[in-house]
Formats: sequence, C-alpha cells, structure tokens
Amino acid sequence: MSGAGTAAAGTVAAVDLGATSGRVILGRVDQRAGTLELDHVARFPNGPVRLASGLHWDLTGLYRDLTGGLAEAFRRDPAVSSIGVDSWAVDYALLRGGRVLGEPFHYRDERTAAGVDAVHATVPFDELYRRSGLQFLPFNTVYQLAAERDGASGWLDLADSLLLVPDLIGFQLTGSKVAERTNASTTGLVGVESGEWDDELIEQLGFPASVFAPLVSPGDSLGRLRAAVAAELGAPAGIEVVAVGSHDTASAVVAVPMRAEAAAYISCGTWGLVGVELERPVLKDAAREANFTNEGGVDGRVRFLHNVMGLWLLSESVRWWERDGETIDLPGLLAAAASVTSPVAVFDANDPRFLTPGDMPARIAEWCVEQGLAAPASRAEFARSIIESLAEAFAGAVRTASILSGVDVETIHVVGGGALNELLCQRTADRSGIPVLAGPVEATAIGNVLVQARAQGFASGDLESLRALVSAAFTPRRFQPGER
Repeated sequence: MSGAGTAAAGTVAAVDLGATSGRVILGRVDQRAGTLELDHVARFPNGPVRLASGLHWDLTGLYRDLTGGLAEAFRRDPAVSSIGVDSWAVDYALLRGGRVLGEPFHYRDERTAAGVDAVHATVPFDELYRRSGLQFLPFNTVYQLAAERDGASGWLDLADSLLLVPDLIGFQLTGSKVAERTNASTTGLVGVESGEWDDELIEQLGFPASVFAPLVSPGDSLGRLRAAVAAELGAPAGIEVVAVGSHDTASAVVAVPMRAEAAAYISCGTWGLVGVELERPVLKDAAREANFTNEGGVDGRVRFLHNVMGLWLLSESVRWWERDGETIDLPGLLAAAASVTSPVAVFDANDPRFLTPGDMPARIAEWCVEQGLAAPASRAEFARSIIESLAEAFAGAVRTASILSGVDVETIHVVGGGALNELLCQRTADRSGIPVLAGPVEATAIGNVLVQARAQGFASGDLESLRALVSAAFTPRRFQPGER
C-alpha cells in the first residue's frame, strides 16, 4: 500500500456490484489539487435466478456485463492504472481445477435455515459471536456452508477452493485466488481478534480447511490482468487489479465524509447498514443480544453495525405490483407517500418474514393484522409505512450503536441510493432527533476508487485524509429534525 508520497493524478476503474445492479465507474484522483471526479461508464441489472436447485446468482451474465463495462472504460481512458472490485457479502463459489462448480447460491435461498440449526448444534451462537464478532443473520457464509456440507450436491467435497464473489471476479481477471479481509470477515469464519481464518472453528464445523484462500488486505495487489482478459478488454498489458474493501459496505464507509468519533453512518440500498466506525470490536453480551456485528473495515478499522432490511422492502413491493406488466413510477409513488397525512402502521423492518422474495405488501399487511394494527389501504400508504418503519429501525439502531460503542453521535450520514430518498432521510432525522447528512450516492464506488488511488500513489494518508477528498468533491444535503 502506497503512502510514501503522492504521484501525479491518475485514473482507476471501480467495479461495484450490488444485489440489484452493478456498475463500472472511472475515478480520477488528484490529492494535491484536492480533486475527485467520477465518470459513470456502465450500469447493468443484477438479480437472482430460480433454478430447480434453488435461488442462484447469474455470475456468468454478471461477468459478461462487468467486462463489457470495463472494455468501455478502457475505450474512454486507455490510461486507467488499475481495477478494483467490490460486491455484496457472504455468497461464494466453489471451484475445482479453476472451474466453478455451478452458479453460486443467492443468500435469500431457503436452504440456509437447515444450516443454522446444524451449526448451532455444534457451536452455540454465543461462542460463535465471541470468536467472529458477527451478528446472527441466517444467510451468513458459515450457515450456507453447513447447508452445502449436508446437501446432496457433494460440491464441497469436490472443491479445491472457495471464493467469495469479488474474489471470484478477481480470479477470473488475474488467475489469483485470494480472500480479501473485509469480505472474509462476513463469513463467520475469521477470528474477530486475529483477523485470520479460524482454523479451529473450521475444523470443528467439518469444513475442509484447504478450500479457504490466503487473506489479503485492501490496497494489496492481486496481480496483472491475464493476457487473454487484457486483450478482450482492449486494456494495455500490465494493468493491475487491486484489492479494495471488497465488501461493498467497507468501501462505502471509506467514502463517508464523517468525523468517526461523533458520527453514525447508514449505507442504504437493498440493505440498510447502520453503525459507527471503531478501532476495536465490541464483544460484550449486550452487543450480541442487540445483534450488532463487528466486521472488518479498511485499514483495520471495525464496522460496528446492525443490518436493517433496507429498501428491499420497497423494491420488492414494487416488483410485486409490477408482476402483471404494470409500470410503477417510483418518484411518483414516493411523492404520494409524502402526501399521506393519516397515521400509518410502523412495522418491524427486521422481521425474518420479509427476507425472501414474494408478496411483500401481503406480508406487511399480515404483520399489521397480527399486531392489531390497521394495514395500509393503498400503495401510497404501503410506501409510507415502509419509509416510516425503516426510519424507526434506523433511528433505533443509531441509538443502540451509540450506547454500546460509547460514540456520542452528533450527525448521521446516509450514503448510497437511500441518500436520494428525501422522505426517508427527513423521517430518519425526525425519529432520531439527529441531523442527517445525505450523500454521496456513489459512496461504494468512491471508496473503491480511493483505496486504489492510494495503492497507485495518486493519494496518500489515512482514512481521514481520503475522506477530506470526498468532503471537497461532494456537498451533502442536510436534513434537520422537524424540518418538513
């Protein structure tokens, strides 16, 4: 990782893969001039595919789309210095002899329930938390692997390697099999104190230790593009692929223009990741009982946070309404939601029933009936109910993060797509009583760019130095409690 000095300005390519879409963005950084510029090159859809064996990712199609985006990036700027890849967490591919054994399972696949029971029968959750520091989520990699181990495919026995999604993309690009630490920390199999694979736990759970790749840190080089890939992309020989905070939230937190000692962040997209940045993990019983997680951040920081279901609740509702061919105007729906004056139900956004795809409005109505509340009566009311429920969940998670960590939160930073949702930002400010600063929207890609830029010598210094570039380049929108 560079830090000895800052070279001339340069450009890098960020591949940012989300659970519903992916993008390729060029980032030009000149720390001496204090400039950070983005060029959006490509955006493409991403989503699950239902096969006979369950819910999977179309990684073949995703790779085709991202390499198409990279080819366009090199057409626009042949001087690109490096490539970095981030994605969602926990999901993985199994390989043998360099070949992927089937399309990776989607974390919303129903198989994970059996894996939870199998793991906890061997290692109780309180011990898992002590060792990994991770909150309980039924789709964490440790549970998926238990379902894999006990399933009918036999792929885990056949595999010689396991790669999380961004590591798999890195392997396809370079031929290098590694596991980047921020994403590996979400598996439940990395020691929260050691930062290394927990070999004892892996053996205890009956997983083959040989499949886990060597760990690397953000800023480390994965190597050069394979010659065939470089030719396909129209890239110059010798282009480097750099490990970034390959868990998308780790990259997003790099780009939160905050004072970590007085701020909370919400990385809001399909999920809402609500937390604070710390130097040390919080492993006390109260943190475990509150279901807060200690995930790896860039430069060894700790992302102490809680997962909230996020805008998935709204997007899946819209998808359900559109299933018969109708098109929903999302800005219009949100405007109608903002105009709702009657009280709407505030439901538990973290209820597990909302995790899997399906009729989200019916599930919300079901929850309301069970609690003796009036269910929303129109699409606008459903949307408003979702916004109010997310805002309450966000505000509650910020309060809990502050209490558990000791961080006196003076500002909440909302980054990602949720920063564009004015109603959500305002209601989060109202319900928390804390000002909300919204933006940047492309925080994940920006964090990806900044870690690459530092590795290439276009930037230097600690995270605070990198965040100063973000503050100079992007002006957030401020939402004061009570201002409507």
